[in-house]
Amino acid sequence: MDGVKRRNRLSGTGERSSPRRAGAGHGLSRRALLKAGAAAGLAAPLLPGLLARAQEAAEAPKPGAAEITACSRVIDLPLTEHETEQLARTIEENLGAIRALRALHLENDVAPATVFRPLPNGEAPPAVKPGVRGIRAGTRRKPGSEEDVAFAPLADLGHWIRTKQISSRELTRLYLDRIARYDPLLLAFITVTEDLAMQEAAARDEETAKGRIRGPLHGIPYGLKDLVDTAGIRTTWGAMPYKDRVPAQDAAIVEKLRAAGAVLLGKTTDGAIAYGDIWFGGRTRNPWNPLEGSSGSSAGSASATAAGLVAFSIGTETLGSIVSPSNRCGTVGLRPTFGRVSRHGAMALCWSLDKIGPICRYVADTALVLAAMNGFDPRDAGSVAADFGWNAARKKESLRIAHDEAWFKDAADADRAAPAALKAMPGVTLEPVSLPDWPYAGLFSVVEIEAAAAFQELTLSGRDDLMVWQDDNAWPNTWRKAHFFPAVDFVNAQRFRRRVIEMMWEKLDRAGIDALISPNYAGNLLVITNFTGHPCLTIPAGFIETHTRTGFGNQADEQAPRFRVPRNVTLWGPLFREDRLLAIGARLEQALGLAPQLRPPLERWMAEYDGRAPEMPKPEPQPA
Repeated sequence: MDGVKRRNRLSGTGERSSPRRAGAGHGLSRRALLKAGAAAGLAAPLLPGLLARAQEAAEAPKPGAAEITACSRVIDLPLTEHETEQLARTIEENLGAIRALRALHLENDVAPATVFRPLPNGEAPPAVKPGVRGIRAGTRRKPGSEEDVAFAPLADLGHWIRTKQISSRELTRLYLDRIARYDPLLLAFITVTEDLAMQEAAARDEETAKGRIRGPLHGIPYGLKDLVDTAGIRTTWGAMPYKDRVPAQDAAIVEKLRAAGAVLLGKTTDGAIAYGDIWFGGRTRNPWNPLEGSSGSSAGSASATAAGLVAFSIGTETLGSIVSPSNRCGTVGLRPTFGRVSRHGAMALCWSLDKIGPICRYVADTALVLAAMNGFDPRDAGSVAADFGWNAARKKESLRIAHDEAWFKDAADADRAAPAALKAMPGVTLEPVSLPDWPYAGLFSVVEIEAAAAFQELTLSGRDDLMVWQDDNAWPNTWRKAHFFPAVDFVNAQRFRRRVIEMMWEKLDRAGIDALISPNYAGNLLVITNFTGHPCLTIPAGFIETHTRTGFGNQADEQAPRFRVPRNVTLWGPLFREDRLLAIGARLEQALGLAPQLRPPLERWMAEYDGRAPEMPKPEPQPA
């Protein structure tokens, strides 16, 4: 922040205070702190230290009427003079509770006691036959072109490995070579695990030789978003304060993918602390236009997958982090129902919204990856026991797909191509739907406040100054702002969220609708479904000609060059019915026939920009 220290947010001085001195500056009575400690359930061993801090603060000035009045204006709470005086006499009890809680130094993986459950009371996940069936290799013989191999569907890659037309080592080396060549242009990887990848590939080849095939992902290389823990391999969360962080254990999905036989190529970039596409080493680029970012926060996963640097990748989404970069880069992203995939060992940004899902190049690929990751995990407080299954060979006789014509009124031709293709399919019925005109933006406080709680240590210690992005919309300022959001209004935001959950259950699940379809950001559906926990599948629907997008969100710079880039459309499905989304998505993918066109002109960019990421004006990344 231009070299100027911010004023201490705790004591009002011009210097930073460490977490250990966070109690100084507030007069905490011994009685108030004991009361707060009991209310917070503090263990007896913590009390002596807390009491010592209370004693240090005993002589400090207490908040008076002027401070109360100023704070009341910030949170829009009208107070009379008498009420202001009352608060001034009693506010130290609140401060005592706050200090007692901050003294706990809770780790990032400690979830709140109030756990989000997407299903309405009394409802259970639907019964489905587990397992993925009916996916067949489209190209039985391995092509001679390395690029054709790199962009092949997972079923084809798996078939070639099982029939020994290619070894896992050869396939892994192919992708590692592509990473070495194209990543300096795209900045999609934070850590490349070359030695580990070749070791894992060799082990899979030994198993193949003995006739042991672990499953459809056996020997297939992938990229993992760098907020998912890998034992002994740094997991940086994309942020400067954690750039040297090395976890001791693997996350749940790393365990599952290894058991499924997948080979880890490395850790893909994520916008710092799961926001945007700027990380501590730069800005990840869109392989269709290296002058713009790949969006985020699953920035590297989408970019690497679109560029054929991996066979598939893993992304996460709290509020658009799979959908947004998939739309920008032209990949297929499957955001599962909240609770379906364990988040144990993944960075927590927002415990009640975080989800993990696959980013691939084909719809069927996402099914194979989700099947490997699915399953209940008691280590994740939000985990739900729900089977996942899809028979790709079975065609549902009738499909009910709902949409609002207003969503497509000013949409691009690519957006309108998707519902037109569905309408032409036998057995598909497009039905009208309308959602209430409610203030959904009021839900954003849930994300901001949970994130501020998850990373309060950065705020209180001042280590948020280490973050690369420091503008008004960046995390550091958002986290500080969250501390001024009244807890009462936060509870009411959660009550409104309950109303939205019930509304979507009636409109989609109870109504028997197989999916809603819309442009990615139309109708508030990205916001609504993230807060209700509904799944979505975003797939390329066509191409658009647009100016380079360098501003906040998807704003295009009208003075910048125009590029041909992909455009996605999104299907939003009933809770735990990813099978329906896949059935519709696979038919739509086939009807649109875009797969052969979804290869970015990387060699053109390599020549134009001399193999390196081109210089860009400092932009604001996309919210995700």
